[in-house]
Amino acid sequence: MPKNMVAIEENEPFTFDCHKEVGCFTHCCRQLDLALTPYDVLRLKNALDMHSAKFLENYVIIEREEGEAFPRFYLTMVDDGNASCVFVDKDGCSLYPDRPGACRVYPLGRASMRTSNGSIKDHYVLLNEEHCQGFKESCKQTPLEYSRQQGFDKYNRINDVLIPLLQHEKIRGGIQLNEQQLSLFTLALYDLDTFRDKLFSATLDIELADAAEQERLKDDEALLLFAITWLRSEFFGDTTASSK
Repeated sequence: MPKNMVAIEENEPFTFDCHKEVGCFTHCCRQLDLALTPYDVLRLKNALDMHSAKFLENYVIIEREEGEAFPRFYLTMVDDGNASCVFVDKDGCSLYPDRPGACRVYPLGRASMRTSNGSIKDHYVLLNEEHCQGFKESCKQTPLEYSRQQGFDKYNRINDVLIPLLQHEKIRGGIQLNEQQLSLFTLALYDLDTFRDKLFSATLDIELADAAEQERLKDDEALLLFAITWLRSEFFGDTTASSK
């Protein structure tokens, strides 16, 4: 573990706050590899009132290193000499209510792992970067309290539904997805608007239960949960996951 990163228990207090009067305000919005979850993209593209395909084209870099099961999705940075986030300005984040989960939970890091019995176990770390003056503030809270204050609970709920897909036993066993499957992964999780278009036009080999289900899937969050369940079935033959 890096020297500036320490493990912290979910109910262990720490002192931190961030606001415009803190001297390093927006410094953490530069020089970073900001990975995006599917729910991050959903929130950002909706905040911009932008089609998901256009959002991916304009704001996302997709990378996949050799040996990795799934591609990674990163927010593009501005070529301003500081590699600043494209959505930050002098007043801070211009999309603050819909900022990505990694920004929302900073300076905490959260990792969730499946246990042997299938439950989800959370692990927290505290990232104490040298430049950050937020630790000098008097506001004290625990990781659980801070996560709730920052509205991270909903991100957790949806991101945790992804864990059985991303950490599937077949993935841990070394299975490699083919190019078609990788394309479906990007389509279904990160390009929701195109996925919906293909789903409703019967371009994909997916049979919806009825008109009520089609109506339900007009909601992006419902569609994302449906997509995760569908990918588990498509990739691994899972039939017990719920898309509700």
